[in-house]
Amino acid sequence: MKKIFFACLLATAFAAQAESKWDLPSGYAANTFQTQNLEQFAKDVNASSAGKLVITVHPGASLFKQPEIKRAIQTGLVPMGEFIISGQSNENPLFGVDSIPFLATSYAEARKLYDAAKPVQEKVLAGQGLKLLYSVPWPGQSLYSVSAISGPEDLKGSKMRTYNPATTKIAQMLGAAPVTIQLPELGQALATGAAQNFLTSSASGADGKLYEQTKFFYPVNAWYPRNVVAVSQKAFDGLDKATQEAVLKAASAAETRGWQASEKNDADSLIVLQSNGMTIAQPSEALRKELKRIGETMTAEWLAAAGSDGKAIIDTYRK
Repeated sequence: MKKIFFACLLATAFAAQAESKWDLPSGYAANTFQTQNLEQFAKDVNASSAGKLVITVHPGASLFKQPEIKRAIQTGLVPMGEFIISGQSNENPLFGVDSIPFLATSYAEARKLYDAAKPVQEKVLAGQGLKLLYSVPWPGQSLYSVSAISGPEDLKGSKMRTYNPATTKIAQMLGAAPVTIQLPELGQALATGAAQNFLTSSASGADGKLYEQTKFFYPVNAWYPRNVVAVSQKAFDGLDKATQEAVLKAASAAETRGWQASEKNDADSLIVLQSNGMTIAQPSEALRKELKRIGETMTAEWLAAAGSDGKAIIDTYRK
């Protein structure tokens, strides 16, 4: 009986050691396609690893706020997480290439830019102890407003919501007052007048019901910002080989699925916005010219800040 008892104890201890449970924080609501993709990724890992790695997704900034997630992974508070990579460009300009206005203005161009930037960004993240698993863009960033915008002069003096250094710079160049507001708090900020216009995707507008506070949408498709899912290299190295392969396989599938979902979500979200009373109108020629001017200026500034690695990304992208 004693032998059987100790054998059971050893089996239980081995099973506990073999199974890992990871938390995966995200700053985005559960109903977004990005979070739904995360949930499927977690399910795929669980299935492919035969339950040896169980990942629990924590959406809506319920575990950490969006700006805190990358740091939480680096410091070991969580083994992995999802964050918008351009939000980290204040620590390294190479993280902000996908938010250069009018550099990539279609999904095909956004994918080409990602392919050019990925090796460089992977290297930077690796130096910080992180491994990039996959990356998926939001639909093109377009202009929402509580009132009609006939030209750039209508944006001067207004309160423009920003969420990273690039959007802050755009607001400043347009003569608007930048107000840093994360997506989960945007609806309330609009309702109280803390923000009057902003750049974000059609998906964010539909998912967040931003049509309740804004009535005008201008599809400028300025850029396609990407979320990344990254894991602590230390945590990843702690997995056995088969489980590592399960994670990488699920990540590859999530990236392919996510890009397809993003494009479909863009089309579906525009229908939602319009059906809920938003006016969808093409930007005026004057506004287009001003945004293009801003884009050219910011591309040059980014290249100056990003150095040789940045130049290599742009050169590869433009081939």
